[in-house]
Amino acid sequence: MNENKLQEMIEKSTRIVFFGGAGVSTGSRIPDFRGVNGLEKETAYGGLTMEMILSKSFFYLHPDLFYRYYREHLLCPDAVPNQAHLKLAEMEMKNCLAAVVTQNIDGLHQKAGSRSVYPLHGSIYDNVCMECGRPCSFETVLETEGVPKCPSCGGVIRPGITLYGEAPDTLVMRGACREIARCDLLIVAGTSLTVEPASSCLSYFHGKTLVVINEEPLAIEKEAALSIRGRVEEILDGIQVPERPQRVRKNWWS
Repeated sequence: MNENKLQEMIEKSTRIVFFGGAGVSTGSRIPDFRGVNGLEKETAYGGLTMEMILSKSFFYLHPDLFYRYYREHLLCPDAVPNQAHLKLAEMEMKNCLAAVVTQNIDGLHQKAGSRSVYPLHGSIYDNVCMECGRPCSFETVLETEGVPKCPSCGGVIRPGITLYGEAPDTLVMRGACREIARCDLLIVAGTSLTVEPASSCLSYFHGKTLVVINEEPLAIEKEAALSIRGRVEEILDGIQVPERPQRVRKNWWS
């Protein structure tokens, strides 16, 4: 079975990195963007698409409409980590996983206990005042009606996600690419690989083994040593995580 092959690959690998997309969080009842029932298929506010509303220009021109859509579709306060998030956190705790590179903004990897996480598109929890730079809580953005304002200076609160038309955070991208370049097993899961420049991170992989876990076929599967069709949380939940000695890091680049 493919799951047995994945187990064997994990046990034989020395440095594993996980690259995930929206399909990792659909098991937590968070809608994806480009699936059959994804947000991309919806239109709102006069026929505007998701990409239009979640763009940098729309945020600056119509922050009230932006935040209305943002609260309705992107903020899921009741979402909890599923088996995929929990298994990856366990893998890191047992020194079996070097890093998680995620396209998701929901913070569920961190909630599950993962510490080495590279959120390529930011996080709904990292909000900041555009005037004074004061951090703003998730609860303030969620519970405020209209455009959330800074309690210190009254400036508009800016969500901590990468909007369409913006480049991802340079340090996060650099760290993600570095981790992918250094791993010998890369697991790509729950992603359409259509969003750039996030998907370009995979070009840095020159390791031994590529594994793809996805419900839909991907072009990258032709390069994979193993391809598993299915839900990410169900596949990962069956993995028995080997415990390894803690790796000593002499320098930040080691």
